[in-house]
Amino acid sequence: MRILTIAPQPFFQPRGTPFSELYRARALTELGHEVDMVTYPIGEDVSMPGLRILRTPRVPGIRRVRVGPSLAKILLDALVFTSSLKRLLTNRYDLLDCHEEAGLMGVVLGRLFSVPVLYDMHSSLPEQLSNFQYSRSRLLRALFDWAERVTVKGSDAVIVVCPYLKDVVSGIERDKPCFLIENSPLAESGEEIAGDEALRIRRELGLEETFVIHYSGTFESYQGLPLLYEAFRMVAETLPSARLLMVGGTSLQVDEAKREVARYGLGERVVFTGQRPPSEMPRFLAISDVLVSPRSSGTNTPLKIYSYLRAGKPIVATRLLTHTQALDDECAALAEPTPEAFAEALLALARDPKRRLQLGMGARRLSEERYSYARYMERTREVLDFVSKRLESPGRAREAATDR
Repeated sequence: MRILTIAPQPFFQPRGTPFSELYRARALTELGHEVDMVTYPIGEDVSMPGLRILRTPRVPGIRRVRVGPSLAKILLDALVFTSSLKRLLTNRYDLLDCHEEAGLMGVVLGRLFSVPVLYDMHSSLPEQLSNFQYSRSRLLRALFDWAERVTVKGSDAVIVVCPYLKDVVSGIERDKPCFLIENSPLAESGEEIAGDEALRIRRELGLEETFVIHYSGTFESYQGLPLLYEAFRMVAETLPSARLLMVGGTSLQVDEAKREVARYGLGERVVFTGQRPPSEMPRFLAISDVLVSPRSSGTNTPLKIYSYLRAGKPIVATRLLTHTQALDDECAALAEPTPEAFAEALLALARDPKRRLQLGMGARRLSEERYSYARYMERTREVLDFVSKRLESPGRAREAATDR
């Protein structure tokens, strides 16, 4: 098929949805399809056989786009819509693959040009307002609710990235064809790091003879970093060798985080690397003793979890739906979302090497069984088979989607 992907994000940047768009495009092209991607004029170019990136015109004054809703996205999304419209006026496509708010664009364009619409749902649109602390307006919440319902009902099929979103789709339309494909390909990136190399990296970062607690990801408010810093303060009081390795964050966010840990008196015990490319993640995971995800809100599974599992290291995470829909007590120490409980879980693992080994083995086993790239490709192929059958006969396609 010839597929038009509508991706209203800065592509590529190392954060959640752009990662998902990158690996969806890779899977589609590896399966033999051609992908044209309409996206923002912001981000790094990606070279991939079968993928053509089509950027919208630049908007003066907009050089970056923060995670979550923003006024900048409204302007950029308008350009994404008009650019997608122009593509459809001059080219023939077999499928629209629409990410996040582009799902609503796809429903409109799909109806106009009689092209099937695949909604790539990475989050619940109305929940973004609270997760990113953007607005408490009831009117805006109602508008986002309406947009989500129209998008789900108007799409031919929906891809969701976690079980919670499958429930959201079912609540809107029970019989909507819905495919669960977790954002796991990131776990396959990079190479394994040998022991000697890990020791060298530790020396470079000043982490020799320390107990390394590793966090990677964005520094947005929903990630629960204040909880992590307070928990680490408690750990450091009991375990002087403990160090916190923070991988991620923009330069402004890192500067603010450094000021925050300094207020806790932890400046010398926290190492910040800033944002790093995905290819470097295995080196930071390899030198770590425990991997943490302190999220305090939200329902989507953090993208980092799949890399954590693949690394085969013990995980400490908050016992919230955002984690429990992917993790269990066989592969992670799940703690109540309080600094005291999180610190207690970290200290318990620091004192128990055997338990760390057991959890690490459980994590790697779960990764291989449920979150391998082979499984990701298999699920992607199922979606495309469904779309192909729907093009041939909509009735048969819906029957084929009953067992997903």
